[in-house]
Amino acid sequence: MCGIAGFVRLDGRIDRDTAIGRLNQMVDVIKHRGPDDRGAWTDGTCGLGHARLSIIDISPAGHQPMSTVDARCWIVFNGEIYNFQEIRAELEARGTQFRSHSDTEVILEGYSVWGDAVIDRLRGMFAFALWDPMLQRLLLARDRLGKKPLYWARIGDSLVFGSELKALVTWPGLDCKLDYAAIHQYLTYQYIPAPRTIFESVNKLSAAHKLIAQREVNGWRIGPAERYWSLPLPSSRAASAFDAQEKQHELVELLKESVKLRMISDVPLGAFLSGGVDSSAVVAMMAQLSGEPVKTFSIGSRHAEYDETKYARMVAQRYGTDHHELILEPNAADILPKLIWHYSEPFSDASMIPTYYVSEMARQHVTVALNGDGGDEAFIGYPRYDSMRKLAELDHVPPPLAALAAAGLRSLPRGVQQGRFGARLTSLAQRLTERTRKSSQRYAFSIVSFSDEQKSAAYGPAMTPFLQSSALDLLDRYFDEAPDFVSGANWADTHVYLPDDLMVKVDTASMAVSLESRSPLLDHRLLEWAFSLPESVKAPDGVAKGLFKKAMEPHLP
Repeated sequence: MCGIAGFVRLDGRIDRDTAIGRLNQMVDVIKHRGPDDRGAWTDGTCGLGHARLSIIDISPAGHQPMSTVDARCWIVFNGEIYNFQEIRAELEARGTQFRSHSDTEVILEGYSVWGDAVIDRLRGMFAFALWDPMLQRLLLARDRLGKKPLYWARIGDSLVFGSELKALVTWPGLDCKLDYAAIHQYLTYQYIPAPRTIFESVNKLSAAHKLIAQREVNGWRIGPAERYWSLPLPSSRAASAFDAQEKQHELVELLKESVKLRMISDVPLGAFLSGGVDSSAVVAMMAQLSGEPVKTFSIGSRHAEYDETKYARMVAQRYGTDHHELILEPNAADILPKLIWHYSEPFSDASMIPTYYVSEMARQHVTVALNGDGGDEAFIGYPRYDSMRKLAELDHVPPPLAALAAAGLRSLPRGVQQGRFGARLTSLAQRLTERTRKSSQRYAFSIVSFSDEQKSAAYGPAMTPFLQSSALDLLDRYFDEAPDFVSGANWADTHVYLPDDLMVKVDTASMAVSLESRSPLLDHRLLEWAFSLPESVKAPDGVAKGLFKKAMEPHLP
Protein backbone atom coordinates (compact mmCIF):
# COMPACT_ATOMS: atom_id res chain seq x y z
CA MET A 1 0.00 0.00 0.00
CA CYS A 2 1.62 3.18 -1.16
CA GLY A 3 1.34 6.45 -3.03
CA ILE A 4 2.44 6.82 -6.64
CA ALA A 5 3.10 9.81 -8.88
CA GLY A 6 4.80 10.53 -12.17
CA PHE A 7 4.81 12.00 -15.64
CA VAL A 8 5.57 11.37 -19.28
CA ARG A 9 7.02 14.20 -21.34
CA LEU A 10 5.06 14.53 -24.58
CA ASP A 11 7.36 17.07 -26.22
CA GLY A 12 11.10 16.98 -25.65
CA ARG A 13 12.88 15.88 -22.51
CA ILE A 14 13.21 17.32 -19.04
CA ASP A 15 16.52 17.68 -17.23
CA ARG A 16 17.09 15.30 -14.35
CA ASP A 17 17.28 17.84 -11.52
CA THR A 18 14.00 19.49 -12.56
CA ALA A 19 12.28 16.13 -12.95
CA ILE A 20 13.43 14.77 -9.59
CA GLY A 21 12.47 18.04 -7.89
CA ARG A 22 8.94 17.88 -9.29
CA LEU A 23 8.57 14.21 -8.43
CA ASN A 24 9.67 14.90 -4.86
CA GLN A 25 7.07 17.67 -4.57
CA MET A 26 4.36 15.26 -5.74
CA VAL A 27 5.47 12.58 -3.30
CA ASP A 28 5.71 15.06 -0.41
CA VAL A 29 1.97 15.76 -0.44
CA ILE A 30 1.06 12.06 -0.42
CA LYS A 31 3.77 10.84 1.96
CA HIS A 32 1.07 9.82 4.49
CA ARG A 33 0.26 6.98 2.07
CA GLY A 34 3.78 5.61 2.45
CA PRO A 35 5.91 6.81 5.38
CA ASP A 36 8.40 3.91 5.33
CA ASP A 37 10.39 4.71 2.19
CA ARG A 38 10.37 6.94 -0.87
CA GLY A 39 11.97 7.04 -4.27
CA ALA A 40 12.14 8.97 -7.55
CA TRP A 41 13.52 8.01 -10.95
CA THR A 42 13.60 9.57 -14.42
CA ASP A 43 15.09 8.97 -17.83
CA GLY A 44 14.17 12.42 -19.06
CA THR A 45 11.01 11.27 -20.87
CA CYS A 46 9.28 9.47 -18.01
CA GLY A 47 9.51 10.14 -14.29
CA LEU A 48 8.20 7.92 -11.48
CA GLY A 49 7.78 8.77 -7.78
CA HIS A 50 6.81 6.53 -4.87
CA ALA A 51 5.95 6.71 -1.17
CA ARG A 52 6.10 3.23 0.39
CA LEU A 53 4.09 1.62 3.16
CA SER A 54 5.95 -1.67 3.62
CA ILE A 55 3.61 -4.68 3.84
CA ILE A 56 5.03 -7.49 1.69
CA ASP A 57 8.82 -7.95 1.67
CA ILE A 58 9.61 -5.03 3.94
CA SER A 59 13.32 -5.26 3.07
CA PRO A 60 15.11 -2.75 0.81
CA ALA A 61 14.58 -5.21 -2.06
CA GLY A 62 11.00 -3.95 -2.29
CA HIS A 63 12.07 -0.35 -2.94
CA GLN A 64 10.27 1.56 -5.71
CA PRO A 65 10.44 2.76 -8.43
CA MET A 66 11.43 -0.79 -9.42
CA SER A 67 12.91 -2.03 -12.67
CA THR A 68 13.51 -5.37 -14.33
CA VAL A 69 17.08 -6.68 -14.08
CA ASP A 70 17.88 -5.32 -17.53
CA ALA A 71 16.05 -2.01 -16.85
CA ARG A 72 13.75 -2.81 -19.76
CA CYS A 73 10.70 -1.73 -17.75
CA TRP A 74 10.02 0.39 -14.68
CA ILE A 75 7.02 0.44 -12.34
CA VAL A 76 5.45 2.26 -9.39
CA PHE A 77 2.66 0.29 -7.73
CA ASN A 78 0.06 0.96 -5.04
CA GLY A 79 -1.92 -1.93 -3.57
CA GLU A 80 -1.64 -5.65 -2.90
CA ILE A 81 -1.73 -8.63 -5.24
CA TYR A 82 -3.06 -11.48 -3.13
CA ASN A 83 -2.23 -14.26 -5.61
CA PHE A 84 1.29 -13.01 -6.32
CA GLN A 85 2.87 -16.23 -5.04
CA GLU A 86 0.87 -18.26 -7.53
CA ILE A 87 1.87 -15.98 -10.42
CA ARG A 88 5.48 -15.96 -9.23
CA ALA A 89 5.60 -19.77 -9.29
CA GLU A 90 4.26 -19.77 -12.86
CA LEU A 91 6.91 -17.27 -13.94
CA GLU A 92 9.71 -19.15 -12.17
CA ALA A 93 8.65 -22.28 -14.05
CA ARG A 94 9.28 -20.31 -17.24
CA GLY A 95 12.77 -19.36 -16.09
CA THR A 96 12.16 -15.93 -14.54
CA GLN A 97 14.54 -15.07 -11.69
CA PHE A 98 13.42 -12.73 -8.91
CA ARG A 99 15.49 -10.40 -6.74
CA SER A 100 12.81 -9.77 -4.09
CA HIS A 101 9.78 -11.41 -2.49
CA SER A 102 7.48 -8.50 -3.36
CA ASP A 103 4.25 -8.56 -5.35
CA THR A 104 5.49 -5.47 -7.22
CA GLU A 105 8.21 -7.46 -8.99
CA VAL A 106 5.64 -10.08 -9.98
CA ILE A 107 3.64 -7.46 -11.93
CA LEU A 108 6.81 -6.17 -13.56
CA GLU A 109 8.09 -9.59 -14.64
CA GLY A 110 4.58 -10.68 -15.60
CA TYR A 111 4.37 -7.75 -18.01
CA SER A 112 7.66 -8.83 -19.56
CA VAL A 113 6.07 -12.19 -20.38
CA TRP A 114 2.39 -11.45 -21.01
CA GLY A 115 2.27 -7.71 -21.73
CA ASP A 116 -0.94 -5.95 -20.68
CA ALA A 117 -2.61 -9.35 -20.18
CA VAL A 118 -0.81 -9.56 -16.83
CA ILE A 119 -3.63 -7.37 -15.49
CA ASP A 120 -6.13 -10.19 -16.04
CA ARG A 121 -4.10 -12.45 -13.76
CA LEU A 122 -3.99 -10.02 -10.82
CA ARG A 123 -6.27 -10.76 -7.88
CA GLY A 124 -6.23 -7.82 -5.54
CA MET A 125 -6.35 -4.05 -5.32
CA PHE A 126 -4.01 -1.93 -7.37
CA ALA A 127 -3.15 1.23 -9.21
CA PHE A 128 0.13 1.23 -11.08
CA ALA A 129 2.14 2.99 -13.74
CA LEU A 130 4.46 0.86 -15.88
CA TRP A 131 6.95 2.49 -18.25
CA ASP A 132 8.38 0.60 -21.19
CA PRO A 133 11.35 2.68 -22.47
CA MET A 134 11.95 0.48 -25.52
CA LEU A 135 8.37 0.95 -26.75
CA GLN A 136 8.12 4.50 -25.34
CA ARG A 137 4.86 3.45 -23.72
CA LEU A 138 3.20 4.19 -20.37
CA LEU A 139 0.56 1.84 -19.00
CA LEU A 140 -1.75 3.10 -16.22
CA ALA A 141 -4.12 0.56 -14.66
CA ARG A 142 -6.65 0.49 -11.82
CA ASP A 143 -8.18 -2.53 -10.07
CA ARG A 144 -11.56 -3.99 -10.95
CA LEU A 145 -13.61 -2.43 -8.14
CA GLY A 146 -11.72 0.85 -7.79
CA LYS A 147 -10.22 0.21 -4.37
CA LYS A 148 -7.08 2.17 -5.22
CA PRO A 149 -7.32 5.65 -6.80
CA LEU A 150 -5.51 7.08 -9.81
CA TYR A 151 -5.79 10.64 -11.19
CA TRP A 152 -4.31 11.87 -14.45
CA ALA A 153 -4.18 15.02 -16.55
CA ARG A 154 -2.45 16.49 -19.55
CA ILE A 155 -0.63 19.57 -18.29
CA GLY A 156 1.12 21.48 -21.04
CA ASP A 157 3.66 19.17 -22.63
CA SER A 158 3.32 16.43 -19.98
CA LEU A 159 0.91 13.67 -18.97
CA VAL A 160 0.92 13.73 -15.16
CA PHE A 161 -0.60 11.16 -12.77
CA GLY A 162 -0.84 10.44 -9.06
CA SER A 163 -2.68 8.61 -6.28
CA GLU A 164 -4.31 11.83 -5.12
CA LEU A 165 -5.52 14.98 -6.83
CA LYS A 166 -3.26 17.14 -4.67
CA ALA A 167 -0.19 15.47 -6.17
CA LEU A 168 -1.17 16.83 -9.60
CA VAL A 169 -1.79 20.29 -8.17
CA THR A 170 1.92 20.60 -7.41
CA TRP A 171 2.78 20.34 -11.12
CA PRO A 172 3.36 23.78 -12.70
CA GLY A 173 0.64 24.93 -15.05
CA LEU A 174 -2.29 22.80 -13.92
CA ASP A 175 -5.55 24.46 -15.00
CA CYS A 176 -7.72 24.53 -11.87
CA LYS A 177 -10.89 25.68 -13.61
CA LEU A 178 -13.89 24.14 -11.85
CA ASP A 179 -15.93 21.52 -13.65
CA TYR A 180 -19.54 22.69 -13.24
CA ALA A 181 -20.85 19.38 -14.57
CA ALA A 182 -18.97 17.68 -11.73
CA ILE A 183 -20.55 20.06 -9.22
CA HIS A 184 -23.96 19.25 -10.71
CA GLN A 185 -23.27 15.56 -10.13
CA TYR A 186 -21.82 16.15 -6.67
CA LEU A 187 -24.97 17.92 -5.47
CA THR A 188 -26.95 14.82 -6.45
CA TYR A 189 -24.65 12.04 -5.29
CA GLN A 190 -22.59 13.76 -2.55
CA TYR A 191 -19.48 12.61 -4.43
CA ILE A 192 -18.10 13.11 -7.95
CA PRO A 193 -18.43 9.98 -10.11
CA ALA A 194 -15.47 8.95 -12.27
CA PRO A 195 -14.04 9.91 -14.65
CA ARG A 196 -14.82 13.51 -13.63
CA THR A 197 -13.07 15.45 -10.87
CA ILE A 198 -13.68 18.92 -9.47
CA PHE A 199 -11.26 20.29 -12.13
CA GLU A 200 -12.11 20.21 -15.83
CA SER A 201 -8.53 19.34 -16.73
CA VAL A 202 -8.12 16.34 -14.39
CA ASN A 203 -9.60 12.84 -14.78
CA LYS A 204 -10.00 9.85 -12.52
CA LEU A 205 -9.11 6.59 -14.18
CA SER A 206 -12.29 4.56 -13.71
CA ALA A 207 -12.34 1.21 -11.95
CA ALA A 208 -11.42 -1.78 -14.16
CA HIS A 209 -9.82 0.50 -16.75
CA LYS A 210 -6.37 0.96 -18.22
CA LEU A 211 -4.94 3.96 -20.05
CA ILE A 212 -2.03 3.86 -22.50
CA ALA A 213 0.19 6.74 -23.60
CA GLN A 214 2.22 5.66 -26.63
CA ARG A 215 4.77 7.51 -28.73
CA GLU A 216 3.96 7.04 -32.42
CA VAL A 217 5.45 8.32 -35.68
CA ASN A 218 3.42 11.53 -35.59
CA GLY A 219 3.67 12.14 -31.85
CA TRP A 220 2.07 10.79 -28.69
CA ARG A 221 -1.33 9.11 -28.54
CA ILE A 222 -3.16 9.15 -25.18
CA GLY A 223 -6.07 6.87 -24.46
CA PRO A 224 -8.97 6.58 -24.46
CA ALA A 225 -9.32 4.59 -21.24
CA GLU A 226 -10.25 0.97 -21.93
CA ARG A 227 -12.30 -1.36 -19.73
CA TYR A 228 -10.47 -4.67 -19.23
CA TRP A 229 -12.99 -6.50 -16.98
CA SER A 230 -16.74 -6.57 -16.36
CA LEU A 231 -18.98 -8.35 -13.91
CA PRO A 232 -21.53 -10.73 -15.39
CA LEU A 233 -24.91 -9.05 -15.82
CA PRO A 234 -27.36 -9.74 -12.97
CA SER A 235 -28.91 -13.17 -13.43
CA SER A 236 -32.56 -13.46 -14.48
CA ARG A 237 -32.80 -17.20 -13.85
CA ALA A 238 -35.57 -18.49 -11.61
CA ALA A 239 -34.75 -19.11 -7.96
CA SER A 240 -36.01 -22.69 -8.34
CA ALA A 241 -32.94 -23.43 -10.50
CA PHE A 242 -30.66 -23.06 -7.47
CA ASP A 243 -30.16 -25.22 -4.38
CA ALA A 244 -30.11 -22.78 -1.44
CA GLN A 245 -28.03 -24.98 0.88
CA GLU A 246 -25.48 -25.63 -1.85
CA LYS A 247 -25.12 -21.89 -2.48
CA GLN A 248 -24.73 -21.21 1.24
CA HIS A 249 -21.87 -23.72 1.38
CA GLU A 250 -20.21 -22.24 -1.72
CA LEU A 251 -20.47 -18.76 -0.24
CA VAL A 252 -18.72 -19.76 2.97
CA GLU A 253 -15.91 -21.47 1.07
CA LEU A 254 -15.41 -18.50 -1.27
CA LEU A 255 -15.38 -16.05 1.63
CA LYS A 256 -12.96 -18.18 3.64
CA GLU A 257 -10.56 -18.34 0.67
CA SER A 258 -10.85 -14.59 0.10
CA VAL A 259 -10.11 -13.86 3.75
CA LYS A 260 -7.18 -16.29 3.80
CA LEU A 261 -5.56 -14.54 0.84
CA ARG A 262 -5.97 -11.17 2.55
CA MET A 263 -4.29 -12.37 5.72
CA ILE A 264 -0.94 -12.62 3.90
CA SER A 265 1.24 -9.93 5.46
CA ASP A 266 4.73 -9.33 6.79
CA VAL A 267 3.37 -6.81 9.32
CA PRO A 268 0.66 -6.97 12.05
CA LEU A 269 -2.95 -7.10 10.86
CA GLY A 270 -6.44 -6.98 12.36
CA ALA A 271 -10.01 -6.16 11.37
CA PHE A 272 -12.68 -3.48 11.62
CA LEU A 273 -15.64 -4.93 13.53
CA SER A 274 -18.71 -2.71 13.23
CA GLY A 275 -21.27 -5.12 14.65
CA GLY A 276 -22.92 -5.65 11.27
CA VAL A 277 -23.10 -9.06 9.62
CA ASP A 278 -20.49 -8.25 6.94
CA SER A 279 -17.54 -7.31 9.15
CA SER A 280 -18.61 -9.94 11.67
CA ALA A 281 -18.45 -12.64 8.98
CA VAL A 282 -14.95 -11.51 7.99
CA VAL A 283 -13.78 -11.66 11.62
CA ALA A 284 -15.35 -15.11 12.02
CA MET A 285 -13.40 -16.41 9.03
CA MET A 286 -10.18 -14.76 10.25
CA ALA A 287 -10.54 -16.33 13.68
CA GLN A 288 -11.03 -19.78 12.17
CA LEU A 289 -7.92 -19.34 10.01
CA SER A 290 -5.65 -17.72 12.60
CA GLY A 291 -3.53 -19.41 15.22
CA GLU A 292 -3.73 -16.41 17.55
CA PRO A 293 -6.44 -13.93 18.64
CA VAL A 294 -7.53 -11.54 15.91
CA LYS A 295 -7.16 -7.87 16.75
CA THR A 296 -10.55 -6.16 16.24
CA PHE A 297 -11.51 -2.49 16.31
CA SER A 298 -14.94 -0.91 16.85
CA ILE A 299 -16.27 2.63 16.98
CA GLY A 300 -19.28 3.38 19.17
CA SER A 301 -21.60 6.26 19.94
CA ARG A 302 -23.24 7.48 23.13
CA HIS A 303 -26.47 7.74 21.13
CA ALA A 304 -28.07 4.30 21.40
CA GLU A 305 -29.76 4.45 17.99
CA TYR A 306 -26.35 4.75 16.30
CA ASP A 307 -24.38 2.39 18.53
CA GLU A 308 -23.68 -1.22 17.49
CA THR A 309 -20.82 -2.00 19.85
CA LYS A 310 -22.92 -4.54 21.77
CA TYR A 311 -23.13 -6.67 18.61
CA ALA A 312 -19.40 -6.25 17.96
CA ARG A 313 -18.71 -7.43 21.52
CA MET A 314 -20.82 -10.56 20.94
CA VAL A 315 -18.62 -11.54 17.99
CA ALA A 316 -15.42 -10.56 19.82
CA GLN A 317 -16.42 -12.70 22.80
CA ARG A 318 -17.38 -15.69 20.69
CA TYR A 319 -14.03 -15.74 18.92
CA GLY A 320 -11.87 -14.43 21.76
CA THR A 321 -10.52 -11.51 19.77
CA ASP A 322 -8.15 -8.87 21.10
CA HIS A 323 -10.89 -6.25 21.00
CA HIS A 324 -10.53 -2.47 21.09
CA GLU A 325 -13.34 0.08 21.31
CA LEU A 326 -13.57 3.84 21.04
CA ILE A 327 -16.74 5.73 21.95
CA LEU A 328 -16.83 8.90 19.89
CA GLU A 329 -18.30 12.33 20.25
CA PRO A 330 -16.38 13.81 17.32
CA ASN A 331 -16.00 17.55 17.06
CA ALA A 332 -16.56 18.14 13.34
CA ALA A 333 -15.04 21.62 13.54
CA ASP A 334 -11.75 20.02 14.62
CA ILE A 335 -11.59 17.05 12.25
CA LEU A 336 -13.17 18.42 9.07
CA PRO A 337 -10.25 20.65 7.94
CA LYS A 338 -7.95 17.62 8.08
CA LEU A 339 -10.46 15.46 6.18
CA ILE A 340 -11.04 18.14 3.55
CA TRP A 341 -7.30 18.23 2.87
CA HIS A 342 -7.11 14.46 2.57
CA TYR A 343 -10.18 14.05 0.32
CA SER A 344 -8.93 16.83 -1.99
CA GLU A 345 -12.28 17.42 -3.73
CA PRO A 346 -15.93 17.72 -2.61
CA PHE A 347 -17.06 14.59 -0.74
CA SER A 348 -19.97 14.47 1.71
CA ASP A 349 -20.35 10.92 2.99
CA ALA A 350 -20.63 11.63 6.72
CA SER A 351 -19.36 8.16 7.61
CA MET A 352 -15.89 9.29 6.58
CA ILE A 353 -15.62 10.69 10.13
CA PRO A 354 -16.02 7.40 12.04
CA THR A 355 -14.02 5.64 9.30
CA TYR A 356 -11.13 8.00 9.96
CA TYR A 357 -11.35 7.51 13.72
CA VAL A 358 -11.49 3.69 13.57
CA SER A 359 -8.53 3.74 11.16
CA GLU A 360 -6.59 6.01 13.51
CA MET A 361 -7.29 3.69 16.44
CA ALA A 362 -6.39 0.55 14.48
CA ARG A 363 -3.12 2.07 13.25
CA GLN A 364 -1.87 2.23 16.83
CA HIS A 365 -1.86 -1.59 16.86
CA VAL A 366 -1.65 -2.87 13.26
CA THR A 367 -0.61 -1.82 9.75
CA VAL A 368 -3.31 -3.81 7.90
CA ALA A 369 -7.03 -4.08 8.69
CA LEU A 370 -9.65 -6.20 6.93
CA ASN A 371 -13.16 -4.76 6.55
CA GLY A 372 -16.68 -5.81 5.56
CA ASP A 373 -17.16 -3.49 2.60
CA GLY A 374 -19.09 -4.88 -0.36
CA GLY A 375 -21.60 -7.13 1.38
CA ASP A 376 -24.56 -4.88 0.57
CA GLU A 377 -23.65 -4.71 -3.11
CA ALA A 378 -22.85 -8.40 -3.44
CA PHE A 379 -25.89 -9.69 -1.57
CA ILE A 380 -28.68 -7.08 -1.91
CA GLY A 381 -28.41 -5.42 1.49
CA TYR A 382 -29.39 -1.74 1.21
CA PRO A 383 -32.85 -0.64 2.44
CA ARG A 384 -33.36 1.26 -0.83
CA TYR A 385 -33.64 -2.06 -2.64
CA ASP A 386 -36.82 -2.71 -0.69
CA SER A 387 -37.98 0.73 -1.81
CA MET A 388 -37.43 -0.38 -5.40
CA ARG A 389 -39.69 -3.38 -4.85
CA LYS A 390 -42.43 -1.11 -3.54
CA LEU A 391 -41.96 1.34 -6.42
CA ALA A 392 -42.45 -1.45 -8.92
CA GLU A 393 -45.82 -2.09 -7.32
CA LEU A 394 -46.90 1.49 -8.11
CA ASP A 395 -47.24 0.45 -11.74
CA HIS A 396 -50.43 -1.34 -10.70
CA VAL A 397 -52.09 1.79 -9.21
CA PRO A 398 -54.98 2.94 -11.47
CA PRO A 399 -54.08 6.23 -13.28
CA PRO A 400 -56.93 8.32 -11.77
CA LEU A 401 -55.97 7.26 -8.23
CA ALA A 402 -52.29 7.91 -8.93
CA ALA A 403 -53.04 11.41 -10.22
CA LEU A 404 -55.16 12.16 -7.13
CA ALA A 405 -52.38 10.98 -4.79
CA ALA A 406 -49.78 13.05 -6.65
CA ALA A 407 -51.94 16.16 -6.37
CA GLY A 408 -52.33 15.55 -2.65
CA LEU A 409 -48.55 15.29 -2.15
CA ARG A 410 -47.98 18.53 -4.06
CA SER A 411 -50.56 20.37 -1.97
CA LEU A 412 -48.84 19.60 1.35
CA PRO A 413 -47.67 22.69 3.31
CA ARG A 414 -44.42 24.18 2.02
CA GLY A 415 -42.73 23.49 5.35
CA VAL A 416 -43.45 19.78 4.97
CA GLN A 417 -42.23 19.75 1.36
CA GLN A 418 -38.93 21.35 2.40
CA GLY A 419 -38.46 19.17 5.47
CA ARG A 420 -36.46 16.02 6.02
CA PHE A 421 -38.52 13.95 3.61
CA GLY A 422 -39.25 16.73 1.14
CA ALA A 423 -37.17 15.24 -1.68
CA ARG A 424 -38.86 11.87 -1.22
CA LEU A 425 -42.34 13.38 -1.34
CA THR A 426 -41.54 15.46 -4.43
CA SER A 427 -40.03 12.52 -6.26
CA LEU A 428 -42.87 10.21 -5.27
CA ALA A 429 -45.37 12.71 -6.67
CA GLN A 430 -43.40 12.77 -9.89
CA ARG A 431 -43.29 8.97 -9.96
CA LEU A 432 -47.06 8.73 -9.55
CA THR A 433 -47.57 11.19 -12.37
CA GLU A 434 -45.01 9.90 -14.89
CA ARG A 435 -45.34 6.19 -14.07
CA THR A 436 -42.16 5.25 -15.92
CA ARG A 437 -39.16 3.05 -15.14
CA LYS A 438 -36.83 6.04 -15.24
CA SER A 439 -38.80 8.03 -12.68
CA SER A 440 -38.65 5.00 -10.36
CA GLN A 441 -34.89 5.14 -10.32
CA ARG A 442 -35.00 8.94 -9.93
CA TYR A 443 -36.97 8.44 -6.71
CA ALA A 444 -34.73 5.70 -5.38
CA PHE A 445 -31.50 7.60 -5.87
CA SER A 446 -32.53 11.18 -5.09
CA ILE A 447 -33.54 10.59 -1.48
CA VAL A 448 -30.05 11.37 -0.13
CA SER A 449 -29.27 14.43 -2.23
CA PHE A 450 -30.53 17.65 -3.78
CA SER A 451 -33.44 17.02 -6.14
CA ASP A 452 -33.69 18.60 -9.59
CA GLU A 453 -36.39 20.87 -8.21
CA GLN A 454 -34.15 22.09 -5.39
CA LYS A 455 -31.31 22.68 -7.85
CA SER A 456 -33.60 24.71 -10.09
CA ALA A 457 -34.40 27.00 -7.17
CA ALA A 458 -30.75 27.38 -6.12
CA TYR A 459 -28.68 27.53 -9.31
CA GLY A 460 -27.23 30.77 -10.62
CA PRO A 461 -26.33 31.58 -14.25
CA ALA A 462 -23.19 29.43 -14.38
CA MET A 463 -25.07 26.31 -13.29
CA THR A 464 -28.45 26.81 -14.96
CA PRO A 465 -27.46 25.12 -18.27
CA PHE A 466 -26.97 21.84 -16.41
CA LEU A 467 -30.67 21.76 -15.49
CA GLN A 468 -31.38 20.63 -19.04
CA SER A 469 -30.45 17.14 -17.93
CA SER A 470 -30.42 15.26 -14.65
CA ALA A 471 -27.20 14.12 -12.99
CA LEU A 472 -28.97 10.79 -12.57
CA ASP A 473 -28.83 10.18 -16.32
CA LEU A 474 -25.58 8.29 -15.91
CA LEU A 475 -27.51 5.57 -14.04
CA ASP A 476 -29.87 4.86 -16.95
CA ARG A 477 -27.65 2.29 -18.65
CA TYR A 478 -27.37 0.21 -15.48
CA PHE A 479 -31.13 0.08 -14.97
CA ASP A 480 -31.62 -0.72 -18.64
CA GLU A 481 -29.13 -3.61 -18.49
CA ALA A 482 -30.74 -5.25 -15.44
CA PRO A 483 -33.75 -7.60 -15.49
CA ASP A 484 -35.73 -5.81 -12.74
CA PHE A 485 -35.87 -2.69 -10.55
CA VAL A 486 -33.99 -4.19 -7.59
CA SER A 487 -31.21 -5.65 -9.73
CA GLY A 488 -31.00 -2.34 -11.60
CA ALA A 489 -30.44 -0.40 -8.40
CA ASN A 490 -27.90 -2.96 -7.23
CA TRP A 491 -26.11 -2.89 -10.63
CA ALA A 492 -25.94 0.92 -10.52
CA ASP A 493 -24.63 0.89 -6.94
CA THR A 494 -21.88 -1.56 -7.86
CA HIS A 495 -20.67 0.57 -10.77
CA VAL A 496 -21.11 4.06 -9.31
CA TYR A 497 -21.72 4.26 -5.55
CA LEU A 498 -19.27 1.49 -4.64
CA PRO A 499 -16.14 2.72 -6.49
CA ASP A 500 -16.81 6.46 -6.29
CA ASP A 501 -18.11 6.77 -2.73
CA LEU A 502 -17.37 3.74 -0.54
CA MET A 503 -13.93 2.95 -1.95
CA VAL A 504 -12.92 6.62 -1.89
CA LYS A 505 -14.12 6.99 1.69
CA VAL A 506 -12.26 3.96 3.04
CA ASP A 507 -9.06 4.37 1.03
CA THR A 508 -8.70 8.05 1.87
CA ALA A 509 -9.54 7.72 5.57
CA SER A 510 -7.27 4.72 6.14
CA MET A 511 -4.35 6.02 4.10
CA ALA A 512 -4.55 9.34 5.93
CA VAL A 513 -3.13 7.43 8.91
CA SER A 514 -0.94 5.05 6.85
CA LEU A 515 -3.21 2.03 7.37
CA GLU A 516 -3.87 -0.55 4.66
CA SER A 517 -7.51 -1.61 4.43
CA ARG A 518 -8.47 -4.86 2.68
CA SER A 519 -11.96 -5.94 1.53
CA PRO A 520 -12.52 -9.73 1.31
CA LEU A 521 -16.15 -9.33 0.21
CA LEU A 522 -14.93 -7.39 -2.83
CA ASP A 523 -12.76 -10.20 -4.15
CA HIS A 524 -13.62 -10.16 -7.84
CA ARG A 525 -14.11 -13.93 -8.02
CA LEU A 526 -16.54 -13.81 -5.10
CA LEU A 527 -18.42 -10.98 -6.80
CA GLU A 528 -18.56 -12.84 -10.12
CA TRP A 529 -20.14 -15.75 -8.26
CA ALA A 530 -22.59 -13.48 -6.42
CA PHE A 531 -23.77 -11.76 -9.60
CA SER A 532 -24.40 -15.14 -11.22
CA LEU A 533 -27.26 -15.51 -8.73
CA PRO A 534 -30.62 -13.74 -9.20
CA GLU A 535 -31.91 -11.23 -6.70
CA SER A 536 -34.55 -13.73 -5.52
CA VAL A 537 -31.80 -16.13 -4.38
CA LYS A 538 -29.66 -13.52 -2.63
CA ALA A 539 -32.65 -11.84 -0.96
CA PRO A 540 -35.31 -14.58 -0.70
CA ASP A 541 -38.78 -13.23 0.08
CA GLY A 542 -37.29 -9.74 0.05
CA VAL A 543 -35.06 -10.40 3.10
CA ALA A 544 -31.97 -8.22 2.73
CA LYS A 545 -28.85 -10.41 2.42
CA GLY A 546 -30.99 -13.45 3.25
CA LEU A 547 -28.60 -15.91 1.57
CA PHE A 548 -25.56 -14.38 3.24
CA LYS A 549 -27.17 -14.31 6.69
CA LYS A 550 -28.32 -17.92 6.39
CA ALA A 551 -24.83 -19.00 5.34
CA MET A 552 -23.32 -17.20 8.34
CA GLU A 553 -25.75 -18.57 10.96
CA PRO A 554 -23.40 -21.37 12.08
CA HIS A 555 -20.51 -18.89 12.38
CA LEU A 556 -22.11 -15.92 14.18
CA PRO A 557 -24.12 -15.32 17.36
